[in-house]
Amino acid sequence: MRTFNIAIDGTSGVGKSSAADLLAQANGMIHLDTGAMYRCVALAMKQAGVNPDCPEEVSRVLDTVRIRFLGKRVYLNDQEVTDAIRTSEISNLTSRVAALPAVRKAMTSLQQQTTAAGGYIVDGRDIGSVVLPQAPVKIFLSARPEARARRRYDEYRQKGIEADYSQILEDIQKRDWQDSHRSTAPLVKAGDAVEIDTSDMTLDQVTAAIQRLIDAAGK
Repeated sequence: MRTFNIAIDGTSGVGKSSAADLLAQANGMIHLDTGAMYRCVALAMKQAGVNPDCPEEVSRVLDTVRIRFLGKRVYLNDQEVTDAIRTSEISNLTSRVAALPAVRKAMTSLQQQTTAAGGYIVDGRDIGSVVLPQAPVKIFLSARPEARARRRYDEYRQKGIEADYSQILEDIQKRDWQDSHRSTAPLVKAGDAVEIDTSDMTLDQVTAAIQRLIDAAGK
């Protein structure tokens, strides 16, 4: 078991969560999917009919949000939302909601409290730069938008979900722009992070590359 934290950042649909899941199992660590946390907040706001531009309404929802992970299943206020938070609609709304200062502050605080004892692999968009700036291993995963859109399209089809590749590609490009241009904790590669372009790599190849970095840090 590794007792230090590992930060994995990257663009939408690059495979951060899949890699983190496998690496957590291999190293006796816990995977904290921060993207799922922000998606839960977005879903909670949608369900409550909240206007993201109204600070009072946003604060009201944040006060009621309870997020829980049980294996790979995600629960929002005791309702299982594993699939509900992965739709294109929630993906786009998440980018907007995640840019809200109140949301970032609440989730960052929760993430830092959760990982304080170490032993976590945390993936997201500002982990190495904001949440865990002292993590000894920082990874930034990237991939061409077309490669990410194809992966997501194939994932939807395997689950029996109707999908349009062109729309997925457009959504990913829009999400990239929103994530990198928001004023609060934008998507950036931490100065000491190692970048891995996964466009032409399998998941096993990606995890092997990250594992080598983890092993080096643990020596």
